[in-house]
Amino acid sequence: MLLTRPRINSWTPRVAAVAATVIGVINVASTLTPDIRWRGHLLLELEPVGAMRLSHAFALPAGVALLLVAPYLLKRRRRAWQGAVVLMLVLGGLDILKGLDFEEAAITWVTGAILMRAGAAFTVEHDRMTLRSAVWRLPALGAVGVAVAAVAAWASQGRPSWESVARETGDLLMFNSGPIHFHHHFGWIPLGVHLVELLTLLAMAYVVFRPLAGPASLPGTGARRAAADLVRAHGSDTLSFFKLRADQHYFFSADRRAFVGYRIENGVLLLSGDPVGPDDALPGLLAQLRLFSGARGLKLGAVGASLRLRPLYHSLGLRTMYLGDEAIIELERFSLEGRAIRKVRQSVSRLQKAGFTAELSRVSELLGHAADEVELVLERGREGAPERGFSMAMDAIRGSRDQDTLVLLARDQDRSIRGVLHFVPCYGRPAMSLSFMRRDPDTPNGLTEFMVATAAALLRERGVVELSLNFAAFARWIHSPEHPLERALGKLIALGNPFFQIESLYRFNAKFFPRWEPRYLVYQGLLGLPRTSLAAMWAEGQLRKPSLPRIGTPVAVRLAARVR
Repeated sequence: MLLTRPRINSWTPRVAAVAATVIGVINVASTLTPDIRWRGHLLLELEPVGAMRLSHAFALPAGVALLLVAPYLLKRRRRAWQGAVVLMLVLGGLDILKGLDFEEAAITWVTGAILMRAGAAFTVEHDRMTLRSAVWRLPALGAVGVAVAAVAAWASQGRPSWESVARETGDLLMFNSGPIHFHHHFGWIPLGVHLVELLTLLAMAYVVFRPLAGPASLPGTGARRAAADLVRAHGSDTLSFFKLRADQHYFFSADRRAFVGYRIENGVLLLSGDPVGPDDALPGLLAQLRLFSGARGLKLGAVGASLRLRPLYHSLGLRTMYLGDEAIIELERFSLEGRAIRKVRQSVSRLQKAGFTAELSRVSELLGHAADEVELVLERGREGAPERGFSMAMDAIRGSRDQDTLVLLARDQDRSIRGVLHFVPCYGRPAMSLSFMRRDPDTPNGLTEFMVATAAALLRERGVVELSLNFAAFARWIHSPEHPLERALGKLIALGNPFFQIESLYRFNAKFFPRWEPRYLVYQGLLGLPRTSLAAMWAEGQLRKPSLPRIGTPVAVRLAARVR
C-alpha cells in the first residue's frame, strides 16, 4: 500500500494548490468589493457594525494567507495542508459574518471539506515547531516589518506624534490611507512598505512550511565502517566500492542489512549506483528511502543504475532512462594481437622504445617520494579542472581500504612517475574498476593506451578476469543506434563533444573491444527528468554548480578561475 500511494495521489497536490488559489482570490475580491446592501441591513440586526468591520479586516489577510499557502500545497507540505484546511474553515465563517456571503462561504467550506479528506497526499514533514521558532522567529520577522513601516512613517515627517505614527503604520500595513500624506521624494514610501510587508510574509511562510532538512553532517566512523563491511560482503557490482567516497551520505535499511550512498542536489536525493546488500533486503530499503525522501520534499533519483535492478525501480513508480554504457574488458580474451587493435599495439611499442615501463602495486605500499610523485601527477593531470566523479570514481587515491586498491605507475626512462591508473575491487567476483586515469600533460601521446594495455596484462596475472574501464555516456546511440531517433540523438551528442568529450571517451574505450554494460538514470515523475539530470551533472562535476562569490575573494582570483 505504501508503494502505490504516491501514484494514486499524484494529482491531488496540484488540484489542491489551484483550488486554494481560486478560493483565496475569491475571498480577497469579496473583501475588497462592497457588500450587498439588503444583506448588510439584515446582518446589522444580528451583530453590530463594528463586528462587520472586524470580520472584513480579518478576511483580507486570511485570503492573502491562503494564497501564500497554495504553492506549498503543490510541494506536498503537510503543514500547508493543515493550514489551508483551517484557513478555509475560518474564511467561510468570516464570509458569513462580514456580509452574509453565502456563495463564497459554501464554496470555501466545501473545498475545505474535500481537502480535509485528502491528507494522505501531503507527505512532506516539517521540522518541529520549537519554542525558539514559534515564539521568537515568527514574531521577530513580523516586528521587523512593522518597525520598517513605523520608521518610514516617522522619518517622512518633521516630528509627528507617536499616535500619528502608530496609526499611519497600521494603515500602511492594511493598504489604507492614514493621517500622514507622503509628498515629493517621500512618495515611494507606501510602495516600499508594501514590498517589505510582502517579503516579511514570504519569510514567515518559509519558516512555517519548510520541510524536514536532510542530514547536515557526513557519516561518522561507525556508519562508514558498517558501509565498508556491507560493500565487502555484497559489493559485487563494479560501482559498489565508489560508495565509500568521503563526500557521500548513507541511508541504511531498518535491519542494517543494506544501504545506499547518496547526495542531495537540486532537490533530488541522488543515489550513487545501485543499493548494496542481499537481494531480498533491497525492496524494503528502497521503499523506506522513498518515504524518507518524500517526507523531506525531495525527488528520488539515481545515476548509474544497473539493468538488473530496473524492474525494482519501476515497481516503486520510478522511471529509468538509458544513460550510457560501462566498458568492461574481458581480460582472458584481451590481446594486442591482430589488425583491429594495431593502433593500441603501436602505442605500446612506441612508449616501450622511449623507455617507459609500468608496475602494479597496492596503494598501501606507496611511500615517501613515490606517493608525492603520484599526487603530483594526479594534480597535473587535471590541468586546473575541478575534480569530477560521484558514482564511478573515488574522491581520493588513499582511503581506509588502501590494502584492497591497486595503482599502476608508468615511469619514464629516468624512473620518474608520469602516469597513474587507480583500481578498486569488486568483492565476490574476480573484477576491478578503474577509478583514476591521469597522465602528465607533457608525456607523449599514447601513454594512456600503454597504461591500460599493460594494466590488463598485469591484472590478468593476478587472477582478475574483468576490468571495468570507463563509462561512456550514450555510447549505444553513437555506435549502434536502434532507430532514427537514437541516430539523431547520437549526432546531437557528437556536437557537444568539445565540451563534455562524450564521443572521444567512447572511441577511446572502443579501442580495447570491451563488453558494453548499460547503465541508467532513475528519476521520479515525468517532470523529474530535467531536475534529476541537472542534479547528476552537478554531482558528477560535468557542470559547475552556480554559487555566490565568497566575500573577500579578490576579483583577479575569480576572473582567473573563470578563465581556467
